[in-house]
Parts: sequence; C-alpha cells; structure tokens
Amino acid sequence: MKKFMVLYMAPLAAMEQTMSATPAQMKASMAEWQKWGDKNKKSIVDMGAPLGKTKRVTPAGASDARNELGGYTIVQGDSLDAVSKIFAGHPHFKMTKDAKIEIVEIMPMPGM
Repeated sequence: MKKFMVLYMAPLAAMEQTMSATPAQMKASMAEWQKWGDKNKKSIVDMGAPLGKTKRVTPAGASDARNELGGYTIVQGDSLDAVSKIFAGHPHFKMTKDAKIEIVEIMPMPGM
C-alpha cells in the first residue's frame, strides 16, 4: 500500500479561534475526531497531531513564519483517489468554511 501525508489547513484566524475554545468545545471536537479515527483505523498509520510554531529556513537564515498548516495525519491506501474518499465529511471541515485538507503521496526513496 502507498502512504500519504494529510495536511489540515485553515486560515490563521480560524486556528487562533480554535485554540481559544472552551474545554467543553475541545472535548466535543476531539470526540468527533476520535469517531472519525475509529471508523478509518485500517487506513491510519499515524493519527498525527496539531502543528505548532513555524520557522522558515532559507540560505539567508531562519526566521519566524506563519502559515495555514494546523495538523497532519499519515494514512495508507491503494491510491490518492481512494484515500481522499475517507476524508469526505471529516470533522476538520467544521472549523471554518475555509478549512481544507491536502493529501500528498509519500514517495519511496530510491535505494532505501
């Protein structure tokens, strides 16, 4: 089976609002994620985690950066199309109407 990195993305304002949710709101959200995870456990390699602060490194050095990356998951499946179907109705989409999920195939390293 192929492996895929799933990136949960949303505008910065929506992510900041999520971080200020009440404990009850966080618990309810996590319950939805757990339900989704249980339903798709055969495909999940690593449920992942939220992502924190970012540093951008260029030849000129490192600097603080901000982006729309909020978290990740690693899944497996036969194809990108097959894997994308398990994300229909994912709880991440409840964060904001502008939430999105990007799925990228993890390519095998030649010779490794």
